[in-house]
Amino acid sequence: MTYEFKLPDIGEGVVEGEVVRWLVKEGDELHEDQPMVEIMTDKATVEIPAPRAGRVGKRMFSEGQLCPVGQVLITIELGGATAASGATASAAVATVEATSAAKAAVAAAPTPGHGNGRSSGGTAGSILATPATRKLARDIGVDLSLVVGTGPAGRITSEDVRDHQKSEGGATTNRAPVASPAPSPSSSPARDAGDVRIPFRGVRKKIAENLVRSKHTAAHYTYVEEIDCTDLVALRQQANEKLRARGVKLSFLPFFIKATVSALRQFPALNAALDEAAGEIVQRRHYHIGLATATDAGLIVPVVRDADGKSLTDLAVEIERLAEATRSGKTTREDLTGSTFTITSLGALGGVMATPIINFPEVAILGIHKIIKRPAVVNNQIVIRDLMNLSISVDHRVVDGYDAARFVAAIKASLEAPGSLLDI
Repeated sequence: MTYEFKLPDIGEGVVEGEVVRWLVKEGDELHEDQPMVEIMTDKATVEIPAPRAGRVGKRMFSEGQLCPVGQVLITIELGGATAASGATASAAVATVEATSAAKAAVAAAPTPGHGNGRSSGGTAGSILATPATRKLARDIGVDLSLVVGTGPAGRITSEDVRDHQKSEGGATTNRAPVASPAPSPSSSPARDAGDVRIPFRGVRKKIAENLVRSKHTAAHYTYVEEIDCTDLVALRQQANEKLRARGVKLSFLPFFIKATVSALRQFPALNAALDEAAGEIVQRRHYHIGLATATDAGLIVPVVRDADGKSLTDLAVEIERLAEATRSGKTTREDLTGSTFTITSLGALGGVMATPIINFPEVAILGIHKIIKRPAVVNNQIVIRDLMNLSISVDHRVVDGYDAARFVAAIKASLEAPGSLLDI
């Protein structure tokens, strides 16, 4: 008998998942709870286990393809077991949601951005749009199957919905969807012998979509300030001497997080998101700090939740836990979602300055650069100090330059007189 396993709803607001990697082949024997496939959603990458024992029948989607929630993902031949109908197959949702094998691999923002290609929305089952966009369409009476999507992979954005309504004079019609134009020959680079072609999908593609969405949506500008970290360097050394017996070692990052949270309390406009569909600026009252982290799979953003309630030691322990979970691929969905403000740092490789791209849908991102000894003027004398630059990229739609400068000035004040940060 054939069991049809449908892609379950594996996260709030998730309408589809990309098949990143099949872990079984057609004809393979399956054990119950055996990992079958890695699926990437807008929230995370999860490893889905087999809900039943049997033999793999047909894999309905290829690697790199998008499977809508509720569509048959794979069939399993059960032999003499009782067949599961499409309705019964949905009971496997509990199995997927409960499995401890589910592992997150990327944090992704919930809404798509603007791309250069254009494609039609298609049938209801294949329409790519976020819940917010779907709600907007329902509220203003727009049929999404008639809307031309301009986001990555033809995703429909809120602007697409509004543009469609305007073009139709405020009402929808039965006009057929517009066909996607064929790509021009110049859109692909010339092929050359010796080229190595790597599939552009999975985590790398999701990162690309997020960055393009952010860059094309937020009105980026960058502000840079120099920080004298001489006293901070000395304070950290003293703190680590006290903590040595406890087996804890502080990097500079906990101090930066402390200073950032303090500044966010003073300037809540930077701990915010812009809800375009609702026409509202959402100022967060939680301080969940994302830490942009380079991994072999690409840029991952684990999240230190409720950073305002953590001591320097708590922050150090949580940062280490997240780093280890990220390296081993054992982060959870909660580890990788819900950040309200992001810090990006390359540590000793931090360079002089950068113009980081905002982690959508946030409105700002702080870039931390390396601390290095340089000459500085103190009391009219040239002396050697531990100096560092901070770069902040901000969405000008929400935050004016003056407020961003004051925000960075508050961080600067905390780091240059770091005694108030010492909470171990």
